[in-house]
Amino acid sequence: QVQLVESGGGLVQAGGSLRLSCAHSGGTFSGFAMAWFRQAPGKEREIVSAVGLSGSSTYYADSVKGRFTISRDNAKNTVWLQMNSLKPEDTAVYYCAARYGLQQPGRGQKDYNYWGQGTQVTVSS
Repeated sequence: QVQLVESGGGLVQAGGSLRLSCAHSGGTFSGFAMAWFRQAPGKEREIVSAVGLSGSSTYYADSVKGRFTISRDNAKNTVWLQMNSLKPEDTAVYYCAARYGLQQPGRGQKDYNYWGQGTQVTVSS
């Protein structure tokens, strides 16, 4: 059974940085497209970023372009989300998601069938 475990969330001041990690187990990591979603209180879960199987194909939501970077290391079974220049509106629970065999990074929740438990990111103004 595939398991995803996020870490790296926390409280940071506006303008600061955080690096989220998602450790993948229970399957051949290199065969999974990976993504980060987030959900703020009272809002729907939304895509933040996604990466294809090899790491060369990526997607970013407009709201995070130029500030966030997604990367993966297939040897370490891990995907990261480097978040710079954080804003209070980035405050949310961040979820890691995975889908086996998805060649290109999917942009919707329905593209992924494995989810982590989430990690809280709070950006203070």
